[in-house]
Amino acid sequence: MNKKKILIVDDEPNIVMSLEYAFKKNDFEVFIARDGSEAIEILKSKTPDVVLLDIMMPNIDGYQTLEHIRSNASTKNIKVIFLTAKNKTSDVEKGLAMGVDKYLTKPFSIKKIMKEINELIT
Repeated sequence: MNKKKILIVDDEPNIVMSLEYAFKKNDFEVFIARDGSEAIEILKSKTPDVVLLDIMMPNIDGYQTLEHIRSNASTKNIKVIFLTAKNKTSDVEKGLAMGVDKYLTKPFSIKKIMKEINELIT
């Protein structure tokens, strides 16, 4: 069986490390990007099943990254989950309006993220 693939896009190393560890333990192939521009580069050569995307990042933020993913024929069907500290209703509505598949807020539980992702891609 093919491994499920995930791209984690976040500029906080400790968050990236804990997520990477959890997903590898759950038999995912993990790609890491520290910001939107790195994510866009990775997506040129890799097609993950899901992108776990922070909103507030340097260079290209999560909103711009999502726009890029959704406007590109080869990536537009990838599932995208925002994982962010931005938890105002207006932030959530903006994300959903832009086409994000799920909107999860920090602090997060790995268990909940796993559950949400498995529901999304199985």
